[in-house]
Amino acid sequence: MARRKIIIMGAAGRDFHNFNTLYRDNANYDVVAFTATQIPDIAGRKYPAVLAGKLYPKGIPIHDEKDLLALIAKHKVDDVVFSYSDVTFDYLMTKGSEVIAAGAAFSIAGSTPTMLKSKKPVVAVCASRTGCGKSQTTRRVCQILQQLGKKVVAIRHPMPYGDLAKQACQRFATYADLDKHECTIEEREEYEPHIDRGVVVYAGVDYEMILRQAEKEADVIIWDGGNNDMSFYKPDVYITVVDPHRPGHELAYYPGFTNVLLADIVVINKIDSAHPEDVETVRANVRMVNPKAVIVDAASPLTVDNAQSILGKKVLVVEDGPTLTHGEMTYGAGVVAAEKYGCAELVDPRPYTVGTITKTFEKYTEIGTLLPAMGYSGQQVKDLEKTINAVKCDLVIIGTPIDLRRVLTVKHPMVRVMYDLQEIGHPDLYELLAAKFKTPGRKK
Repeated sequence: MARRKIIIMGAAGRDFHNFNTLYRDNANYDVVAFTATQIPDIAGRKYPAVLAGKLYPKGIPIHDEKDLLALIAKHKVDDVVFSYSDVTFDYLMTKGSEVIAAGAAFSIAGSTPTMLKSKKPVVAVCASRTGCGKSQTTRRVCQILQQLGKKVVAIRHPMPYGDLAKQACQRFATYADLDKHECTIEEREEYEPHIDRGVVVYAGVDYEMILRQAEKEADVIIWDGGNNDMSFYKPDVYITVVDPHRPGHELAYYPGFTNVLLADIVVINKIDSAHPEDVETVRANVRMVNPKAVIVDAASPLTVDNAQSILGKKVLVVEDGPTLTHGEMTYGAGVVAAEKYGCAELVDPRPYTVGTITKTFEKYTEIGTLLPAMGYSGQQVKDLEKTINAVKCDLVIIGTPIDLRRVLTVKHPMVRVMYDLQEIGHPDLYELLAAKFKTPGRKK
């Protein structure tokens, strides 16, 4: 019987995982191509033969998603598998309709077939949208489990922006490991906060290999989800973070809505800075679709080094890149801090952008007077640095999860905004996790 020809639509993450779990070494299928979007500089490469398996001795080409319909016609494709996240249902079915009109079937991989089973307990932290506050929730979960006496290892959703073969299984325990693996700003934003807290982080491309390595040094595995994707591992506890700054999004995005449905615990974050009516809208939506989930209210209070320096200044705010781009937020922690501490003006960076940063604003026109900390490549990091230095401002506010002063040389004074999760009321995450892991007592 002829092998069914497959194209996997992706963004250098879920697409590779779906291939590895469903299609690698499966003689019933012929994956003729991946397509790529959201992440720059992925198209034009190959999923390497060393990772693709014996059926693909030449590897698998990765094309820009704009070529999808032409690829369907060229290869007489039978099935297109949608494999990326943080998209509206309208967007998802628009893509599906285009694929179906081109003659192929359109499908989405299920959660269970792509969730690998661990030998160790797994706590998954996912979200309904990019920028909900999943990272600080993950840090809080790690802290609690450490207090409960558990050796915690975090496995981060993939960000393989370099040599895929070399990135099959990566371990990060020190800043030297970040340099060794030539990590991008996006990677450092996710790994550094864990390293600062003594948590080993794994990431890469082959998540079966990664899991088996992590299990050797962990009592509990933390799935540190990204881009509001579903967990790659079968969790013992599924935590989903939702954002009342975007009420209704928890029901309207893929696969964020799936994460809400799968959740054992839903954390409503940022209630300290959201409108009360929006918090209640999100709460009602969660209760409507997943009444069994335990809802935890939480805030993400800010701390700023040298906050008094903001008063009366013209400031450039640099926020987390993915939150502003496909996360569609129009502000972040940096803007909240700028307004709280009395800046005179938010300086618009758009007249000063160069190269890839200019292209980012052209693609994501809703960003406005903020600068996304884009750093998916060495060139983007250079362009980000040039842009910041060109802006005429008194001060730069860093609203990203890492201190950009470690990776950029900037002539302006800079202050950093930090934030951690703080639960409000009971039950809180400590009580819920302590009950799950059968640890008596309370320690905070």
